[in-house]
Amino acid sequence: MKDLELLAPARNADIGIAAIDCGADAVYIAGPEFGARKAAGNSIEDIRRLCEYAHRFGVRIFLTLNTILYDNELEPARKLLKEAEEAGVDAIIAQDPAVWKMTSLPVHASTQCAIRTPEAARFYEALGSSRLVLERQLSLEQIREIRKATACELEFFVHGALCVCYSGQCYMSERIDRRSANRGECIQACRSLYDLVDGSGKVLVKDKALLSLKDYNLRSRLEDLADEGICSFKIEGRLKSISYVRNVVRAYSIALDILVAKYPGYYRRTSFGRSGGGFTPDLDKTFNRTYTKLFIDGSRGRWSSMDAPKSMGEDVGTVVSINRAPGRLAEDAGRMEVCIKSENPSLFLRNGDGFSFISKDHNEIVGFRGDVCRGIRIACRNVPELYVGARLYRNLDSAFGKELETNLPVRLIPVSVEISITSREGSFHMKIAALSQDGRVVRLERDAGRVLAVNPSRMKEVFISQFGKVTGSYSFSLDALHAESLGGRMPFLLVSAINGIRRECATALDGMPLKAIPLYSAARQGRVPATEGQVTYKSNVANTVTESIYRESGAEGIERAFEITHRKGVELMRTKYCIRYELGMCPIHQKGTPPERLYLLNNGKRYSLGFDCANCEMTLTD
Repeated sequence: MKDLELLAPARNADIGIAAIDCGADAVYIAGPEFGARKAAGNSIEDIRRLCEYAHRFGVRIFLTLNTILYDNELEPARKLLKEAEEAGVDAIIAQDPAVWKMTSLPVHASTQCAIRTPEAARFYEALGSSRLVLERQLSLEQIREIRKATACELEFFVHGALCVCYSGQCYMSERIDRRSANRGECIQACRSLYDLVDGSGKVLVKDKALLSLKDYNLRSRLEDLADEGICSFKIEGRLKSISYVRNVVRAYSIALDILVAKYPGYYRRTSFGRSGGGFTPDLDKTFNRTYTKLFIDGSRGRWSSMDAPKSMGEDVGTVVSINRAPGRLAEDAGRMEVCIKSENPSLFLRNGDGFSFISKDHNEIVGFRGDVCRGIRIACRNVPELYVGARLYRNLDSAFGKELETNLPVRLIPVSVEISITSREGSFHMKIAALSQDGRVVRLERDAGRVLAVNPSRMKEVFISQFGKVTGSYSFSLDALHAESLGGRMPFLLVSAINGIRRECATALDGMPLKAIPLYSAARQGRVPATEGQVTYKSNVANTVTESIYRESGAEGIERAFEITHRKGVELMRTKYCIRYELGMCPIHQKGTPPERLYLLNNGKRYSLGFDCANCEMTLTD
């Protein structure tokens, strides 16, 4: 049996609980410090509250302690790790090798570790990692090679925003504003606008988000990833809203359930309880920069969202007319009515929907709210930038938003009940066995009295009905009712008595520890593989403990993090993404003839683009 886990992000405990209710098998969340998202810190008490809720379903909680650490932060980090363990955290997601020396909890090597080769995988396995969170810009073939090289569990991002650079090795933010992405302070320079110029200074592309990627969406590829050994499917979004997390988690949980059902006895989810009812998820109605599968098939595609680095929403249609100030009353001044032409016959716009479009000069995404929407007409405040011919998108579906707030799924653990009824000397006796999905068993015996049911068939229906209800976190079902020895008779029981027995079963289950599926925990090997030559700034060494780990492995020299990133000519970024390919200029795949030199310009700063065609990678230096 192979375990599959859906791993959801949480900015706070309430979002984590919402993710669990929608079907997450695990949640990753930051503590008060060192979480690589400065705007997403949480108190230990909130972490404890989330753990208590999660463990009712066997859901795991992973604490992100994935910034690099300075020497003066080692003891505070050690204290935080101890507090997290006491609060019930199941594992730690870390980047800095020093963390492996400071906790007895399982440690997962963060995507910030830039694990994209078998050699890197073996390094972090030897360090003691129980799981490796792989680089996002990998193909299935590369994942397969890493799977062969290590016994660690493998985790892979399947949905959400994409860093253009290999994770953990982007130094743009630190170069521009002294704010390090490896310290949780990324300024998202990849979403900024740039000019592309050649060596003579000629502007080839102006004011485009040339480093901005579309969002990841691998919902249709979960089976392929599982085939290659991925056990945890990770959703990006520790800064996303509760509505976003609900929608995406529900969509992927349903997809994972379908995969498990397709191969009965081969795959299983790592937590218990299933979410039912509530809204129908729709990934097109939640924040996205349009979707991509990136390099998963080992082939190039158009991955850029350079025209729209923010979420545009679902395509509505084209603006065919604009009537500004359509009425005669004073209150109509400053308003307009827009008529669109749509290719979607099922399109239904609602009052309060939000819309967006790209301005005529392509420099800006403009949004507005539709106050009154009737058919293909939208009445709203005047939007001067809107023009006939603009492509309109709906980035806020008001009705769907309300569904995500009010029509919520409920997560319940199935409990199968079996009842045997016997009779002796005119008195009825019941034996009740309740088996929860995770394997807890409650056994009760109850006297059922001496009163015969006038209608035995109807009494059986009452038993089935009352033992088929929800109590607490449990969904009961009466799977067997043995009364053969009674010769067609049945005892008469009040509905309240039957309900009381069901509630007793629920209370007894609550008093028993859930039989959670064990989380894989690797043995600490203590010594990493031999390191040949120089350990560069890309290893992000920031403290003496991490430095000693590399020295013990035989490193000849170690550059500290940030030690050389302020110098000119340093590689600030390396990526599978290629601007030349996006613009049709790739000399290998498109037989293009690009200029000999290409640069990005932003706010008076110039960055040089390099092209490592042997490895099909682009670099950025200054």
